[in-house]
Amino acid sequence: MATVEHQHREEALAEEQGHRRRDFINIAAVSFAGVGAATVVLPLINQMNPAADTLALATTEVDLSQVQPGQSIKTIFRKQPLFVRHLTPQEVAAANAVPAGELRDPQSLTERTKEGKPQWLVTMGVCTHLGCVPLGAAEGESKGEFGGYFCPCHGSHYDTAGRIRKGPAPTNLVVPDYVFRSDTVIEVGAAA
Repeated sequence: MATVEHQHREEALAEEQGHRRRDFINIAAVSFAGVGAATVVLPLINQMNPAADTLALATTEVDLSQVQPGQSIKTIFRKQPLFVRHLTPQEVAAANAVPAGELRDPQSLTERTKEGKPQWLVTMGVCTHLGCVPLGAAEGESKGEFGGYFCPCHGSHYDTAGRIRKGPAPTNLVVPDYVFRSDTVIEVGAAA
């Protein structure tokens, strides 16, 4: 009897060791597959990061000293047009007088400008409909029905605060991150 019991113990021990060996092999195989997947996926994800030349253009300084009230300038930020507009007191008042309920993408001028600097509007010069460059930043260009910007591609009209007022564009012109480095210099792309 003792030999039969001893034999059963040895069989149970061998079976337990077999399970341990299988568990180890399964864990090793899954770990190896995980490392292999990471080796393949990480370079794919890394190639989606911005290129070094784009990162070098991560911020842009803009001198505002020559921009007179009522004027706009166009510059480039991250290979896209950037509009900087010096609003007149009348344009500020008109933008503030528009009820938010009339706007497709409700934003006040205060939300689109920096505190204490409501006369400076900084927006990306890219229509939010299909990415055309609106008119209105250069001398003599059509400013649309609301005195701001007009996209000639599909007829979107923006007001002096860069807010969509008419046409197919779904949202206002994008206001990028920027900070005032002095009263006459802004750095676009820098977080406040």
